[in-house]
Amino acid sequence: MRPYILLTPGPLTTTDSVKQTMMADWCTWDEDYNLGIVEEVRHGLVELATSHTDEYTAILMQGSGTYCVEAVIGSAVKPDADKLLILSNGAYGDRMGHIAEYHGLRYDLMAFDETEQVSVEDVDDYLAHNPEITHVAIVHCETTTGILNPLKDVAHVVKMYGKRLIVDAMSSFGGVPLDVWDLGADFLISSANKCIQGVPGFGFIIARRSELERCQGVSRSLSLDIYDQWKTMEQGHGKWRFTSPTHVVRAFKQAMEELKEEGGVEARHQRYCENHRVLVEGMRSLGFETLLPDAIQSPIITSFLYPHAGFDFKDFYAQLKAQGFVIYPGKISQADTFRIGNIGDVHPDDFRRLIEAVRGCRY
Repeated sequence: MRPYILLTPGPLTTTDSVKQTMMADWCTWDEDYNLGIVEEVRHGLVELATSHTDEYTAILMQGSGTYCVEAVIGSAVKPDADKLLILSNGAYGDRMGHIAEYHGLRYDLMAFDETEQVSVEDVDDYLAHNPEITHVAIVHCETTTGILNPLKDVAHVVKMYGKRLIVDAMSSFGGVPLDVWDLGADFLISSANKCIQGVPGFGFIIARRSELERCQGVSRSLSLDIYDQWKTMEQGHGKWRFTSPTHVVRAFKQAMEELKEEGGVEARHQRYCENHRVLVEGMRSLGFETLLPDAIQSPIITSFLYPHAGFDFKDFYAQLKAQGFVIYPGKISQADTFRIGNIGDVHPDDFRRLIEAVRGCRY
């Protein structure tokens, strides 16, 4: 069932048992699906996100992770009364700016270098001099490069100024330990096909209940209204407003069970870190250099510089694919890079085999 291993930031390699659960069909109106699958997924997500489960709830939304980011921004930030500050050091932070533009929201975007973390000091200074800011949005792991932003420290500053915090944890939730209550996060967004190791088809939002209530009537989109989606799920005990991706949700429930069997987020984080260590040590032994210094590198995805001026990524990609590995092109403008993901149902031995495959490539 695996033509090749996906070493990408999602979609990613899933277990055969996750794939197998999609072989059955489900009725969206049946309690076996709504109560037995959807509600268990929702409650399980909140338990993964925090020990203060009474303060938060989970909303599932059809579509990719970006649908959920847009849904949160469009539902939580009032066009006239609020102003959003976006902290960006990559393509996904910039995308939040595009979303704010489309929705006609008042916003500022603090742009940082793609190879540098969001500066806590700069955020502190900005909030001190711009009291009209009501919401702050940050990407935890910016997969443009693989950088891990200092979420805990930024969150502390944001809450110190009494602002609402939106966290894009697309590529970190389930693979990097965090607690939304400890962070003071009001909205955390992620997707089924990331560190929980499900398949693409829906995303989810972990929301503070009190802030979610504030979203009533704000969204100017019917399908992306997180308050209405949540209210329907609450009142209908797992019922979605519109057709839900039943097979994908069932696969995600299986993936959540397998996360628990692995030992939870801490254990998965350790595996991802070991994957990253084996990968980086092996690539460096072959002469490749990482884009980022180790101190700010996440264990999620790693960017490598082209080894020389004439390097042909497409040919390198094809050689590795022929040996059963699919990697990712680079996404920044200031350097020629390619990326290798460390997440999914992949293990240190897979990366040892990858290094041997790279060793045999012509590049």
